[in-house]
Amino acid sequence: MKFNQLVIFSLFAILTFSNTNKVNAAEYVGVEQCVNCHQQEYKDWQTSHHDMSMRHASNESVLGNFNDASLIEHEQTHKFYRKGAQYWVNTKGPDGKFNDYQISYTFGYQPLQQYMVKFPDGRVQLIPLAWDSRDKKLGGQRWFNLYPNMQPHDEFFWTNNGQNWNYMCADCHSTNINKNYDTKTNTYNTTWSEINVGCEACHGPASKHITWANTPNQAGLNKGLDRNLKAKVESWDFVKGKKILLPNQSKKSDQLDTCGQCHSRRAQLNNSHDHVKKDFSDKYLLNGITEDLYYPDGQIYDEVFVLGSFKQSKMHQAGVVCSDCHNPHSTKLKAPIESICFQCHLPSEYTSAKHSQHQDGTEAAQCVTCHMPKTVYMEVDPRADHSFQIPRPDISQQIGTPNVCTSCHSKESNQWAVNALAKQFPNSTYQKSDSFAIAFAQASSGVPNSGDALSYIAQNSNEANIIRASALARISRYPGKNAMIAIMRGVKHEDPQMRLGSITGSAAFPFNDRWQIISPLLTDPVFAVRTETAGALVANWSNMSPSQQSLLSPALNEYISIQQYNSDRGFGLMNLANIHIAKGEWVKAEQYYLKAIEIEPIFASSYVNLADLYRQQGEDAKSLSILQQGIVNQPTSGVLRYSAGLNLYRQQQLNNAINYFQQATEVESDNPQYWYVLGLAQEKVNVKQAMSSLSKAYKVGKNPQHLYALCEFKIKHRDPTLQACLNSLSQIVPAQVVKQLTGR
Repeated sequence: MKFNQLVIFSLFAILTFSNTNKVNAAEYVGVEQCVNCHQQEYKDWQTSHHDMSMRHASNESVLGNFNDASLIEHEQTHKFYRKGAQYWVNTKGPDGKFNDYQISYTFGYQPLQQYMVKFPDGRVQLIPLAWDSRDKKLGGQRWFNLYPNMQPHDEFFWTNNGQNWNYMCADCHSTNINKNYDTKTNTYNTTWSEINVGCEACHGPASKHITWANTPNQAGLNKGLDRNLKAKVESWDFVKGKKILLPNQSKKSDQLDTCGQCHSRRAQLNNSHDHVKKDFSDKYLLNGITEDLYYPDGQIYDEVFVLGSFKQSKMHQAGVVCSDCHNPHSTKLKAPIESICFQCHLPSEYTSAKHSQHQDGTEAAQCVTCHMPKTVYMEVDPRADHSFQIPRPDISQQIGTPNVCTSCHSKESNQWAVNALAKQFPNSTYQKSDSFAIAFAQASSGVPNSGDALSYIAQNSNEANIIRASALARISRYPGKNAMIAIMRGVKHEDPQMRLGSITGSAAFPFNDRWQIISPLLTDPVFAVRTETAGALVANWSNMSPSQQSLLSPALNEYISIQQYNSDRGFGLMNLANIHIAKGEWVKAEQYYLKAIEIEPIFASSYVNLADLYRQQGEDAKSLSILQQGIVNQPTSGVLRYSAGLNLYRQQQLNNAINYFQQATEVESDNPQYWYVLGLAQEKVNVKQAMSSLSKAYKVGKNPQHLYALCEFKIKHRDPTLQACLNSLSQIVPAQVVKQLTGR
């Protein structure tokens, strides 16, 4: 998927069930129905992050100072004040002016609290101004701006879709959410059972459980609840010679999929499928270990909300689940940090003196300091990396990833850390062992033989499946025989994420080959797998036989339903338009592109695709006009300027084309393609500038093809620095390639 989310029931609704009140379908009954029988769990839950996930703005919920307080930044003043029982903020709106907005809801409470404004069209938006709820001595008890440099054209400006609660937040911060977006009116009527994360957000609707509790000798799976949230492993056994306890017996548990609904970076596909009793990918699409979210070695980079990291870990492979460490009701650790780790790791083997070599009792000596390093998000919120990695400063030396050793010992080098670990663990086979990180980093840099390394990782059963799936996805840039074998095996793997990785990885193969490899997945039992397959193949609709189109159609209809569910975002409407393009239905495609531009005018891809539609129809002037409209609405987009340059180049308006290409490189200076095309266009105007642009293209992207083009230019124009260029090229391509180039 190309992603490139109030009848209001009282929180304390009181419902009564008798022995004769039989319910055919389980219904949501509310937290208060749980209190009498589950007093300790209720007590733990109160004031937890789940309890405080979202509240109506009131004296009980609001932590921030609204007593005529202010926040001054960039010579502008944001004001916080009250009107009776109401909470108000005066801040910059989408018109660029400061306006008054009423605060309707609170979001979270520690270490910061956010606030939301409800608009007449049903949209609920998070303002960028947050309250630092930490103790004052820690720097808290102050207002601060989460996005001080955001402008109205930025996705995460507070009135835009990036800060829209209905789409982005509601599914995780409240219970039993229905987004209820109306495409025709572009409005929301979002509903919930409980405004915060209540018992049934995790346990499921509890009406049958209430009936079970009120019925003597009542039988039933999980006592009227259909989710098994117990730990996977009942006991961990000591085995002589082992430093870590081993699982006695691993049983099926719904816990990880239940927690993963919210504690993951994922896209929601629908609101009708069950991600717990069926498969997680029936309702959500979990992000892989991608360049924009993780470092090449799998450490967290952007906010990933745990699950993607945890699935990399040996803990996950051993059968550990969330409740082995956390109290699910209070969301706190079940015991002191070291005691948690010593549940499985023998204390005698992992003392400070024997293992970490840090002073006993200090923070540095704690297991989590080295194996769960924290990254601060939202200015004040440190999040622990749940991949439980062993520090690898040797990898940091090679590819520049962070490592926890030198993050604390900031004056020391990676080599110092390598030496320190070698001294402490002289018999370690882990340090300097092969790692997927090297292959991931090289693939990101365009190293030509990366496909073979990625193929090996994808087929290595010793790697976590999420790593293998991510290797398959990254292989799309490196098609070849080994890549095809890895993808064909991935298509047959039992883990849906492996099959999803294979779909992405097959992108570069010719349609006939790709169809043969992935078309069996059109009838896959998992919703995301068959719909992603349909989305991948539909672009070749015109090349399909009638029987192929017939086979594709059922999954394609399901893929369409996903885009319709997400039609409150530009990408959903754009994907619908792309389907019509593939089918040659250009009028319908144009309507969807225009609708995408209407509801999300800052989404650049809609303009680019619509402009390309006009180009195919021979309407270059109309194409250029829509691109120029896009540049006005999204001034930070390089692709709009790049596309406008291509438009003018086709019309032989060379100087104007070069101007747009130059603008594209100024707006997105790290995009090698923009520099490359600029260089090609400049050849007819200024050869020296052309070679400078090609040199920049290679410097930015390290793509051997760009260096090849630069050397070719130097040969063509008899540049005196040719030999240096050829020497560099010979280091990264086969000798035969250089020989052919110079022979020409």
